[in-house]
Order: sequence, then structure tokens, then C-alpha cells
Amino acid sequence: MSVEQSGPDVVHHISDLYSRAFTVLESLRRQAGAGEDGRQSPRFSITRAAELVGRTPAAIREAEKDGRIAPVARTGSGRRIGYTLAEINKMREAFGTRPWRQEGDPAAVIAVQNFKGGVGKSTVSTHLAQFLAIKGYRVCLIDCDSQGSSTGLFGYVPDIDFTEDETLYPFFRNAEMTSLEYAVRATHWDGLYMVPANLRLYSAEYELAARVAKQGPQLLDRLAEGIASISDYFDIIILDPPPALGTISLSVMRAANALLIPVPPTVVDFSSTTTFLAMLHETLEVMAEHQTPLNFSWVRLVATRADEQKSMQRELIALMRSIFGESMLRAVIKDSAEIDNASARLMTVYELDGPVTSRETYQRAMIYLNAVNSELETQVRLMWPSQAAKLRAEGVL
Repeated sequence: MSVEQSGPDVVHHISDLYSRAFTVLESLRRQAGAGEDGRQSPRFSITRAAELVGRTPAAIREAEKDGRIAPVARTGSGRRIGYTLAEINKMREAFGTRPWRQEGDPAAVIAVQNFKGGVGKSTVSTHLAQFLAIKGYRVCLIDCDSQGSSTGLFGYVPDIDFTEDETLYPFFRNAEMTSLEYAVRATHWDGLYMVPANLRLYSAEYELAARVAKQGPQLLDRLAEGIASISDYFDIIILDPPPALGTISLSVMRAANALLIPVPPTVVDFSSTTTFLAMLHETLEVMAEHQTPLNFSWVRLVATRADEQKSMQRELIALMRSIFGESMLRAVIKDSAEIDNASARLMTVYELDGPVTSRETYQRAMIYLNAVNSELETQVRLMWPSQAAKLRAEGVL
């Protein structure tokens, strides 16, 4: 397109570019297998299943023999093909080891937020949701970003697979709706549900802002009301908001009781995160003045997209640890070709059947992700009074 093009020519050109890109997305979607109809969660060996269930392999075999749990499928040669997550959760029920929150424990509602794009927000959200599902928790991931990146990592192309009526959009728009249940859908991970997003949420941002300006900041509680309508079904709800300080982001933070801030260890991202903290501080004060305070049980920062080969990034991580202290997670999500390769397939590292690059790269990525997510699991458990005795026994309290 030349610089002289304008009017209908520009519209036609943009339409053509969109059509080409859309064709590629459709192809990726077919290759990945869209959503729960075309994909399966990973299978686990009996050793890994025993670790997840909290029993020994011998105990699992014995339970299969006496009929307490169904025997796992086998190949023609008699070899176990591995346990699905659904089968592992049935084992947990048989052995009484489901880690669900107890009566009196609040649902953990975690906002994964930074006002700068490209910090790994959706990568953190989806890997955390799947990790917690593997551990046996009841999880719901709510995609609040019109870009639909978290939705995409479950194998969907948001604007192909969903209409606006299947997202948060109707709930923001219609004050008479009382529940978010209409938008909650099962994923191909047992125990993990999601509320998808697509481009229509972009309109909701402006519509909600106009209504807040006319009717007052109490409308920022709309998402909190929706989450309250479904929270009894879940232990942990993860919110992936847009990377901007808008009404949806404010609604997300108003609904959350925990805040996770991803920050890559670069000077630009550190500077942006510092600005985010300043804006968040001002927002907290303003919302408190309007009787709509933000209340977080914990706030944590996590270094993402870190390159261990770069001395400046290592120095910045050390600096952030000295500045933020215990608010900074010890573990770091390092830049990984395995994460990139999984994303290119519209999935996460937890879904890969095996290494895409090398076994060493794959194992390193799993170690980083598991370490970060384990720290966050502990933060969630600290919110639950029922976990106090166990956490003391583990030396956490």
C-alpha cells in the first residue's frame, strides 16, 4: 500500500490483510485441535500419578485389584498407557486426597496484571491454571482481555470459536443478569474451566466506562458480582485482564483478593512496572475514597521471560529481589524455546507430549514453571484457615 492510498483503498487493503491472517489462524486451529473436542490433557505414569495422588504405586495397584478404582487402559502388550487427569482425580476421591478448600476458606481470586503488554501475563495465567488443575484443585480461568491470548492457548481462535454472548460481554452490558454460569465452559483438562474472550470485549471497555461516568464507581463491582455467583464451584479463579488501566482492569482488581505482577528483567519493563505500581497506588487511594477499596491477601511479583545468559538481566533480578523482598517470588520463569514452541501450537508446555527442541530444554522449562507455580500454590494455601496445620507441619508457618 502506498502512502497516497486513502479512503476505500485503505479499507480494502486492511480487509485483505485481515483475511490472510484469519486464514492462517484457521489453519493453526485445525492443526492444534480446537478446545475440548479435539485435544486431551496429558497422561501420567503410575509413578507420577502416585506422587500427585499422595499414595504409593503399590497402593494404586492394590486399589485397582480390589475395585476401588478402575484399572488403567493398557496396550496390546499389557503395558499401561498412563493415567488421564480425570482418572487421577478419581483416585484422589477414592483415597480422600483431593486438595479442595474447606468450608470457611475463601475462593482465591488471582489477578495476573501489569499495564504493559508482552510481559508474559497470559503465559503465566494459563500455565498456573493447568498446574493447579494437575494438583487437583477446581480452577476457573477468566479471560478478560479482548485479545483472547489465554483463550487461544487452550486451542481456540477466539473470534472463530466464540460469539460475544459466550464471553463476559453480556454480563457487563446487562445489569439484570445475576450469574456468570452461562459463560463458564469445561476445558479438556479435568477440573479446569474457563470463560473465554474475544474482540467484542473491546466494546465492553468503553461501554462500561461510559456507564461508570454516569452511574458511579459501584459499577466496577460488576465482575466481582459475577465471580461471587460461581465461586462456590471453584477453589481458585484466575483473571487475565487487558494490559491497560481501563474499567475492565479496575473491575478485575476490584474482584480479586490476590495480585500477581509479571515483570521481565529489562530496564524498560522494570520502568513500566514501577509506573504501574505508582498508578496502582493512586488507584487504591481514589477507590478507597469512593468506598470501593481494593483488598489483596497478597501481592507478588514474578520475573518472566528472563535470559540467564545476559548479565544485565541477572543484575536486574538481584536488584528487584533487594527492592521487593518477600514480595518477589524466588523462582523465575526464564525465556524458553519450549514455551515459544508450545504457544505456536496454541498450547502450553504442560500439554506437550514430549520435547519439541531438546529434552534438556523441555526439562528446564518444566522446572522453572513448576517452581513458580508451586510458590503460588503455597500463597493460595496460606489464604485458607483449613491449611494452617498442614502448613505448620511442612515448616511454612
